[in-house]
Amino acid sequence: MEKSQLSRRGFIGKAGKAGVAMGLAGLLGWDQVRGHVPGMPVIPGMPLATSSGENKNPLPRWRGFNLLDYFTPGHGGSRDKTTDDDLKWMRDWGFDFVRLPMAYPSYLDIDRSRPILPEEVYQVDVRVADKIEELVARANGYGLHVSLNLHRAPGYCINAGFHEPYNLWKDEEALKAFCWHWEYWAKRFKEVPREKISFDLVNEPAMREDMNDQHSPSTTVPGDIYRKVALAASQAIRGANPRHLVIADGNNVGNSVIPEITDLDIAQSCRGYYPHAISHYQAPWANKNPELCPLPVWPGKIGDREYSRKDLEAYYQPWIALAQSGVGVHCGECGCWRNTPHEVFLAWFGDVLDILTSAGIGFGLWNFRGEFGILNSGRKDVAYEEWHGHQLDRKLLTLLQRY
Repeated sequence: MEKSQLSRRGFIGKAGKAGVAMGLAGLLGWDQVRGHVPGMPVIPGMPLATSSGENKNPLPRWRGFNLLDYFTPGHGGSRDKTTDDDLKWMRDWGFDFVRLPMAYPSYLDIDRSRPILPEEVYQVDVRVADKIEELVARANGYGLHVSLNLHRAPGYCINAGFHEPYNLWKDEEALKAFCWHWEYWAKRFKEVPREKISFDLVNEPAMREDMNDQHSPSTTVPGDIYRKVALAASQAIRGANPRHLVIADGNNVGNSVIPEITDLDIAQSCRGYYPHAISHYQAPWANKNPELCPLPVWPGKIGDREYSRKDLEAYYQPWIALAQSGVGVHCGECGCWRNTPHEVFLAWFGDVLDILTSAGIGFGLWNFRGEFGILNSGRKDVAYEEWHGHQLDRKLLTLLQRY
């Protein structure tokens, strides 16, 4: 996936001590800013700015996984639900973060024999919503911050698999529904502090020609439109609790910084998938002709393009600059699908994690158990370790723990 070129003048000019202080205060509250001042109490998990000022990211360097319990649009989401053992192992292995990407239809009570009607997007099945709330509480109980995300929002999803009745970026009715859903969840969790929960607005935004065809050509969402949507949703969320922590995924499918919202007290989430030729090698949902994908190497030539760590450094430079300016940055998704050769994956991913960690940016691997995960990934070139009935990729776990 080709990344967008982005001028940083819109936010670099606002950097400096005042900008950083206001960014920290907006995200954490003025009473917490002292956690970044030498000699003052430190917030657990919060990276300190060094004496030379390298690390000013106001978000904690959360490290963890995406949980796919409600990722699919079917009623109640996936049948394979996160267990207490999963959460315990995450904690015991040193992780402190989970992201919960949800398809909003998974918690609706609707007729699934036909396309959804616009008025039906408000029909929440409280029984499913209760289970989502319980999962958040269980994860919090194991010391894990939960980032609640609409992977499929009313009017937009990066994937196909459910027919949307409108377009989030173009239709006011879709925006109204989007804000309604976020207000619903914000009220559900109004008493949960921002140290335990955040609200990640919509997964990997893009302006797609056909909203219901994931291979349809797409472009960057115009900045003014993204700002309108993000502002409306954040206001809906903070109507329930003004201190709720809000995160926006990068524009252009998570690749690009959003300079248009840096003044809105909204953190931003990047991705750890560049280049797609490595992370999504032969992935059928990401490639029209998976069998034609060139074999990835790292570093080296993939197809007709040479790749090295310098390419990763250039890709993440706008995100690092954003964090330096005082806007919170986290990498909400990262990793490789199972067909990428394991040694290539580990070599590339080690560079990704090293660059992010050096900038104080945390990460969430796209999944814990499954084709991107450390358990039961189904890779054919891994010497798995038996782990309580699961197949553990010990090399990947060790790499993650290193960062």
